[in-house]
Amino acid sequence: MSYPGYPPSGGYPAFPGYPPTGQESVYPPAGQYSCPAVPPAGGGAYPAAPPNAGYPAPGGYPASGGYPGVSQAGGMPPYPGVPTGPGFGMPPAGPGLGGYMQPSAQNYAGAGPAQIPVGFPGGQAPSPVPGPPAAMVQCTQGTIQAAPNFNAERDAEILRKAMKGFGTDEQAIINVVANRSNDQRQKIKAAFKTMYGKDLIKDLKSELSGNIEELILALFMPSTYYDAWSLRHAMKGAGTQERVLIEILCTRTNQEIREIVNCYKSEFGRDIEQDIRADTSGHFERLLISMCQGNRDENQTVDYQKAQDDAQRLYQAGEGKLGTDESCFNMVLATRSFPQLKATVEAYSRIANRDLLSSIDREFSGNVERGLKTILQCALNRPAFFAERLYHSMKGAGTDDSTLIRIIVTRSEIDLVQVKQMFTQMYQKTLATMIASDTSGDYRRLLLAIVGQ
Repeated sequence: MSYPGYPPSGGYPAFPGYPPTGQESVYPPAGQYSCPAVPPAGGGAYPAAPPNAGYPAPGGYPASGGYPGVSQAGGMPPYPGVPTGPGFGMPPAGPGLGGYMQPSAQNYAGAGPAQIPVGFPGGQAPSPVPGPPAAMVQCTQGTIQAAPNFNAERDAEILRKAMKGFGTDEQAIINVVANRSNDQRQKIKAAFKTMYGKDLIKDLKSELSGNIEELILALFMPSTYYDAWSLRHAMKGAGTQERVLIEILCTRTNQEIREIVNCYKSEFGRDIEQDIRADTSGHFERLLISMCQGNRDENQTVDYQKAQDDAQRLYQAGEGKLGTDESCFNMVLATRSFPQLKATVEAYSRIANRDLLSSIDREFSGNVERGLKTILQCALNRPAFFAERLYHSMKGAGTDDSTLIRIIVTRSEIDLVQVKQMFTQMYQKTLATMIASDTSGDYRRLLLAIVGQ
């Protein structure tokens, strides 16, 4: 799933129109998150992974359509975080796995109210109840934090020396970019141009090549621009990288999606909905168009009666009838909040005696199936979804480097600590171990510096 012709040779300015002239800070990265300190990348203790009972044996991975967990009706193990009920086993135990709050605008099921950053472009159900108290909510953590005592001019000078003269000091570049937040990297870029009258991105492109170039340039892109660029690249030219569209549009928050849609229009002069309609079709197209609206309910209060009603509606639209009412699935999964969807999954298991993921697997196929399941997986356990994507990017012969780079970069300041924990629990090996065995050279060193040991 690599990006063909990266960087693009036509249709974009140099890599690729980034940053727009005189607008280096139009799309600033997300704000910093008030999470506890994490072990420094490349050192310190690895965060304790939750118990790994109920997950596949080392090296094993569930069959297509299956998810790590315990057996259930229909033969498909549930996704981590699926609630207990008929046809379910116990979900993963341990803190930080069953519903923790995401930083900024993102929230996991059951978490407290979403915090939108300011200025950044079965039986009688109980009545609605709020989520757990703040003390029960666990904040997610990125592996990259803002560097203390940050000095943009000093870092710009280090990068200049690393690229000046014969040869390139890649380790010096790695030491800077892997230990600075996205916001700090934007300041380094601006300082470099002020100090030397040169564009840092162009200099880096002239000194680097291959996967290390793609990774470093991705790290220097503002986060919103990187998502918009990835979507444009997924639909540009022959063929469409549908999994990229799903990964971004089905996992981001309302605020993030709106920022991405606006950035896509301003930077590439194109309407993302028109591009989606031109490159996709049918129920998959409708799902992506729904996602582009950025109008999902983000109220963190769960209405259990609505969850029961939605579960019954979904059952009657799929398992309970001949054929499938796809629009019903689209409506519920595109509009309900993630905590609400998690409650709906639990109610559905009582009605259908199988989990909703399994029913979607039976009722749908292809990209629309993957999109609907991605939404539910994010409602149940977002880090597990990204852990699975990372695993498949490296599993088997060859490596899907663009997917590996994109997920490591986009989650590095959000929830990569939890993604690492889930990866270890699901696959009985650490993310760092698999990266080390699938990559090499400076590319491997930079990935490991971001991920941590």
